[in-house]
Amino acid sequence: MFKEIKNDLPASIIVFFVALPLCLGIALASGAPLFSGIIAGIVGGIVVGFASGSPLGVSGPAAGLAVIVLTSIASLGKWEVFLMAVVLSGIIQLILGYAKAGFIAYFFPSSVIKGMLTGIGLLIILKQIPHALGWDKDTMGDDAFLQADGQNTFTEIFQALNYITPGAVLIGLISLAILIFWDKVLMKKHKIFQIIQGPIVVVALGILMNYFYQKGVLNFSLNAKQLVSLPVPSSVADFFEQFTFPDFSSVFNPAVWTVAIVIAVVGSLETLLCVEATDKLDPDRRITPTNRELKAQGLGNVISGLIGGLPITQVIVRSSANINFGAKTKTSAILHGFFLMICAVTMASLMNMIPLASLAAILLMVGYKLAKPVLFKDMYKLGWEQFIPFTATVIAILATDLLKGITVGILFGIFYTLRHSYRNSHHLKEKVKTEDGQEIHHIVLAQEVSFFNKASVIHALDAIPANSKVIIDFSKSKSVAYDVLEIVKDYEINAKTKNITVEKIKFIPVI
Repeated sequence: MFKEIKNDLPASIIVFFVALPLCLGIALASGAPLFSGIIAGIVGGIVVGFASGSPLGVSGPAAGLAVIVLTSIASLGKWEVFLMAVVLSGIIQLILGYAKAGFIAYFFPSSVIKGMLTGIGLLIILKQIPHALGWDKDTMGDDAFLQADGQNTFTEIFQALNYITPGAVLIGLISLAILIFWDKVLMKKHKIFQIIQGPIVVVALGILMNYFYQKGVLNFSLNAKQLVSLPVPSSVADFFEQFTFPDFSSVFNPAVWTVAIVIAVVGSLETLLCVEATDKLDPDRRITPTNRELKAQGLGNVISGLIGGLPITQVIVRSSANINFGAKTKTSAILHGFFLMICAVTMASLMNMIPLASLAAILLMVGYKLAKPVLFKDMYKLGWEQFIPFTATVIAILATDLLKGITVGILFGIFYTLRHSYRNSHHLKEKVKTEDGQEIHHIVLAQEVSFFNKASVIHALDAIPANSKVIIDFSKSKSVAYDVLEIVKDYEINAKTKNITVEKIKFIPVI
């Protein structure tokens, strides 16, 4: 487990720093107790980390579920009732895992997954710019286009320009400079700079500068909203009082089951998408067992719901940060969960000294590495069938949210698949003429002919001129849809009116 600790430990610390404000921000956006986000982060790191087969994926509360959680809490009336729905959603995910439903992950097109990564990268950059400028009206971790503060992803940036905080900007600029210099220069100079990662230095510097601001050493200041805001327990007993248990009496409430099914389905889809994306980012190209991942997420949600936590999914922001900063095994994800737990118990006051501008700088680097401009050029070279779904996914993610963006990308992918299928249902051999002048047209059907190919087959048959002969060749076909067989049978009857002779090779009779 600790064979790659020199890589996993620094990465886990960085993921911890990234995850901490995201856990709190997602809890705030969900209308849930702030500590519920920390619980979900701890469970996602430790429990899901141990149970998962994903070497680099990191789980925790997901922004994509925030709206569902917010509306569900309101509709169910009580936080404890909602927690029962989280437990049931975990049980449903366990059932999906044992039913081997993880195969769904293999139906996401590669172009859409790459578009998802790029879209998330651009979204991270756009969402973090206001935090880097000191405007923290929107919760950190929000990934929706329309925000709770009445702005959207783009107008929030212009709004931030009117409320620039010099102290935050100074921290953000210095942090970015350190991260770039560390990545481009120092890491190539000595191995020590690969072990002590730049983001760790950035967070330490942010705490130090904020301390100087408070003491008046530097003539700047940050307010409470510009810092991490972790609940500070006054005692061990106070810490444990933040845990909440579900209302088990609501297990027979149909509304609870409805919410549980929605969370299970949406959470599973987000997890499977993230698994595919994370595997593509993995330098070693390891493949995550998707059914095991569903079981791990299910176990995590059962435990999170039982102790008062938000729903859990695998999360691409944390996973990509984990990969970008050198993690090699799932030890990193597990350690970040322990760090969250230790921090919540013993170091909450210190963590509340971290400026959000420092964390914004780290996330800006993560976003850039996900959305490098050269990727658009590479996808364009692959042709329209790859570039259009990729671009559509990116734009849709920026204009809506993650799941809607993925849905748009998949629809474009399906369109090109159908178009490709339409064009490749058959091929025509060169026509020949007999001695008496009759034209012979030879149509060879493809190996797989589905009902999607009906239009192209009809078009090819309709193009056969009168007084000719057509050979419809099934010899290479392994599977032909009933609809197509029926079309051929009907055409054979209709062809007599045009004096067309029809010959079939290895035709499967229509019953």
